[in-house]
Amino acid sequence: MITGAHVILYSRAAEADRAFLRDLIGLPHVDAGGGWTIVQLPPAEVAVHPADTSGAVEVYLVCDDVERTVEELAARGVPVLEPVSDQGWGLLTAIGLPGGGRIGLYEARHPTAFDA
Repeated sequence: MITGAHVILYSRAAEADRAFLRDLIGLPHVDAGGGWTIVQLPPAEVAVHPADTSGAVEVYLVCDDVERTVEELAARGVPVLEPVSDQGWGLLTAIGLPGGGRIGLYEARHPTAFDA
């Protein structure tokens, strides 16, 4: 039985990104040993989009009000990498990680698995 999903982000500044996510998400976390922080994610869903090649993976955090969330994150010093854009299916932006990575942030306007 599948009980969850485990997402791995690769980073040049792993410790900084671990601390960032731990503080950003504010959910329980554990030290898996040797300083390897694992942060619990909110409920998740997965979608498969058509593409010319396989293997790419993107990570998005979902929120109820992206404009308010962006304001709150920016006030905490989180870099917002692009203005919120209306994609039709939702409002989309991205935030920067200390190690140079990025995580998408969006407010869905489509049915989600959370609604089921």
